Formats: sequence, structure tokens, C-alpha cells
Amino acid sequence: MTLSEEARDRLADVVELQPTKNGELQDRWALDSGSEVHQFLESELSDYYYRDDNSLIRATAEANDMVDVEPGVEGEEDEVPSVVRVPELQAQILDVLAGPDERSESVVSVLHSLREAYDVDPDTEDVRSGLQSLRRKGVVEVEYRSVPTFRLTAERDEIEVEVSD
Repeated sequence: MTLSEEARDRLADVVELQPTKNGELQDRWALDSGSEVHQFLESELSDYYYRDDNSLIRATAEANDMVDVEPGVEGEEDEVPSVVRVPELQAQILDVLAGPDERSESVVSVLHSLREAYDVDPDTEDVRSGLQSLRRKGVVEVEYRSVPTFRLTAERDEIEVEVSD
């Protein structure tokens, strides 16, 4: 199957963001709905992606070999990844987030830690989205108290974090 330039670029996004979901790809591709994402995946990339047991979108091994980007995670599925490639904000979140043996933190707590550590002021929704993306990658876990709270799934030195574009 020969891919158009747009399809190849979007396949690279799937590889880079995996495991991901329609909404994350919708934002990256500037589409109006998750349905449009699904339609594109099925019509253009059906041979190069699959949905895992949690319905998250993952690239096939062939897709990983076809594009010139590193996968978003390295390691065995269902284990804490040894390497994650994430945007800068998510790398900063990993740096300030509570460790696996510490009390989990709310989105607002993480936001305050980011402001203090990095002198940045991200939108609360961007922090929430970043935490959820890191959860899907297996490096952050959620604990539900009165609000969802988050912490690392492994010690910082067990996960290599690389910043992607």
C-alpha cells in the first residue's frame, strides 16, 4: 500500500503519540471530530494501526519501520516503559510529579509545581491533558479521591524521558 504524504505524516504522528486516542490525534491533525480521525485511520491507515485491549491506538511494527520518528514509548506493553518521548510540558510534569511512594497530586497541585519549578504558566486543561497522556503511556497512575490525583508509576531514574517536537 502506497501512502500519500499526508497519510505518511499522520502515520508518524500515530507512532510518536502511541498509545493515543482519537481526541489527541484530532488535536494534532486539526480535525473537527473524533469521527473524522476514525474515518481517516480506517480509510488511509488501516494496515498500520490497531487498538489495544484498552481501545488505545497503537502503530504496527511495520508502521514503526516506515516512518522516521521514534515511538512514543519503548518497553513491553502492560509494563512501565523504559523510555518515553513526550512534549516539553509532559517532561516537566514528570519532573515535578509525586513519586510512586508519595501522596498523589491534583491537577492544580501539579500546575503550581510547574509554575514554581519552571516559571511557566500552562493552562489547567493542558496540564490535565498531559497527565492523562502520561497515564496512557503507563508512567503515571491515577488515584481517585475527591478529585483525580496522579503520581509516577516508577522511580524517575527508571524512566528515560526524551522531549519530542
